[in-house]
Amino acid sequence: MILKNKQFWGTIIAVGLLAYCIKDVTLTDMKLLLEGVNYYYLIPSVVASFLFIILKALRWRVILSQRKVLSIRRAVTLFSAGQILNIMMPVLTGQVGRIFLFSKKEKIRKTFIFSTILLEVIFDALSLVVFLYLTSLAFAFPEKYREMSRILFIVTSIIVIALYVLIHHRQKIENFWEKILKKKSPSLYVGVKKFIRSFTRGMELLKSSQHLLSSMLYSIISWGLHALVVYFLLLSFGLDLPFAAAAAVMIINTLAVMIPVTPGNAGTFELAVSSSLAVFAVGRTDAVLFALALHLIDLIPIFVLGYIYLHYERVSLKEIKSSHADDSVYTRVDEEGQFVEERGSA
Repeated sequence: MILKNKQFWGTIIAVGLLAYCIKDVTLTDMKLLLEGVNYYYLIPSVVASFLFIILKALRWRVILSQRKVLSIRRAVTLFSAGQILNIMMPVLTGQVGRIFLFSKKEKIRKTFIFSTILLEVIFDALSLVVFLYLTSLAFAFPEKYREMSRILFIVTSIIVIALYVLIHHRQKIENFWEKILKKKSPSLYVGVKKFIRSFTRGMELLKSSQHLLSSMLYSIISWGLHALVVYFLLLSFGLDLPFAAAAAVMIINTLAVMIPVTPGNAGTFELAVSSSLAVFAVGRTDAVLFALALHLIDLIPIFVLGYIYLHYERVSLKEIKSSHADDSVYTRVDEEGQFVEERGSA
């Protein structure tokens, strides 16, 4: 019921924001703009969008390879199916859906999957910080976005430091919780210990320079491709803006929709993109229609590649959405509350 309410209110917010974005757009303006669109530039934009998703999937495959090696085809389609859930379920519930989908289909513990998703976020944040720095050399970001970039850098740094401490001092952290919880609440202690061990296994990639560098390389190249998606679409709309402007639009939009409030970021995406284009003196009609086109191009590869997985695996989105209501990560505790490793899971 709570999930349904979130989706309902997310949809209401999306409709309201979309209505606000297109309220000044007339059919005549839309017709004139569409007649002037250079559709040849849409081809490289769409291709770059597919490559963006594929590279992000390959990065996840590298992160996951510590526990299980997937074929490239399966990794790309499974990752895309997870992105469909992330799009359709607002306020981070989509990430929960991804965890249950990956765990169920690949028989991997949810805490490990959670750690891989956290690593994805960290690599994306670090990549955006790099692009922020490079783009700022050619473009002065508005103050409100500079503040968001500072917060992004600080939060990312804190998380990286915390993970480093957790990985290298796991035993000390376990001993700390053992002293506090083992006698008072043995079951809770077992749960905490299981979580720490499974979670840190997902973070082992940070110890491998080869995996770390390859994951970071995938991240930077993928975000460079997404900047190309924006750039070629700008050319298609006849907007003569440099590549740095395309990167700035990508960064501002990513920061603005970092936490999905509406399904598929509908409304919030359009508002963020059209507002960022206003900084470059792009007219409101052009900016709004550009935002709608960019959102569509971003979604096409996710649904095409995700549908392949969902179709051949016979997976129901409804089934995944409801599966986490009665599932449990930690189920094996002996009578004395001692830690028992789960068997049969990777």
